[in-house]
Amino acid sequence: MVHRMHQFEDRAALAEALADRVSALLCAAVAARGAASLAVSGGSTPKLFFEALSTRDIAWDRVTVTLVDERFVPADHPRSNHLLVATHLLKDKAAPARFVPLYHAAANAEDAAALATAETANLGKPFDVVILGMGNDGHTASFFPGGDRLDEALDPLGGRRVMTMEAEGAGETRLTFTYPALADARLLVLHIEGAEKKAVLDRALAGTDLREMPVRAVLERAPTAPDIYWAP
Repeated sequence: MVHRMHQFEDRAALAEALADRVSALLCAAVAARGAASLAVSGGSTPKLFFEALSTRDIAWDRVTVTLVDERFVPADHPRSNHLLVATHLLKDKAAPARFVPLYHAAANAEDAAALATAETANLGKPFDVVILGMGNDGHTASFFPGGDRLDEALDPLGGRRVMTMEAEGAGETRLTFTYPALADARLLVLHIEGAEKKAVLDRALAGTDLREMPVRAVLERAPTAPDIYWAP
């Protein structure tokens, strides 16, 4: 498995280093193409990174931010990834960034996924930066073990779109970008913290079954070799 490991003494140091790395790449993308794209994950892990990135001097009005995945809940729901990003990233210097949500107030999650696919059709081909997280079950994005559409989501020939996912470990119905939409990012990062997540990563690196631990799809076969950022 090809990857680059970056280890830090603590989570604050990781957040600052990752913010510097992402900032440099977004600035380079704006300079080269006039725009940049960033797809981020939810959960508690990226909060410090979001806070650090929001202070960086970037032409944020040229940056489009979206989510790797989202729960099918409104933006003001406590478990919404949109709310997390709005609270911790889309503020300070990053306030002018354009945000493209995955959730839409549609009749059902399938309709919301279709709307999100249409709205993101011209975004991220490839993404400049994708920041992935990882659950203790080895999921990343909403690629959950046992997910009802896991094989479809991980199909490298399945197309770039937003699709739904339901799984026992997911809680709410999820909206997620497919593997092909994320894996070719110019910078692909797996951001994990804590000894427990490091143990999960070690298990993932030691095995090959994608259905058992879907994060292996990123670690094993992503066209962009992932950078792993970890702190205890």
